Amino acid sequence: MSNPALQEIVSEIRHFATIAKDFASLQEFSVALIAERLPNYNWVGFYMLDPSDDGVLVLGPFRGAPTEHIRIPVTQGICGAAVAQGETVIVEDVSSDPRYLSCSIDTKSEIVVPIRLNGKIVGEIDIDSHTLNAFGSADRTCLEECAAVFGQFLEHKEKSAT
Repeated sequence: MSNPALQEIVSEIRHFATIAKDFASLQEFSVALIAERLPNYNWVGFYMLDPSDDGVLVLGPFRGAPTEHIRIPVTQGICGAAVAQGETVIVEDVSSDPRYLSCSIDTKSEIVVPIRLNGKIVGEIDIDSHTLNAFGSADRTCLEECAAVFGQFLEHKEKSAT
């Protein structure tokens, strides 16, 4: 990852993960940091699998315009596709992807990165941009590194609880 701003974000999230009291505070810190530092990222949020129904993603902390998509079946949308495919999904132009669930008429592109706990997807970080083709390989690498930090945090908390 050659973008210093992206490297700094990963570094700050990694550091905060060492002192965060819980996952919610790490999520809040992360969405605020990413949204503030990357103005091209117009909506930044978490969707986590519902612990009582792993077929549904539930909106967590986010920054950006409110969304009506509080609960998303994993069979729908780009968010659902990332869970179903088990990998990062980048959509360069949401108007050309029939899976896209419209949250804002301003959204032009989207990236969704799964978060894993012990190898199993438990959620994702979802980012929308008002710019076409906003997400490249550096964005992907950065967000996948952040997702790995989130998964490691959850794993550590799970081990600490037992």
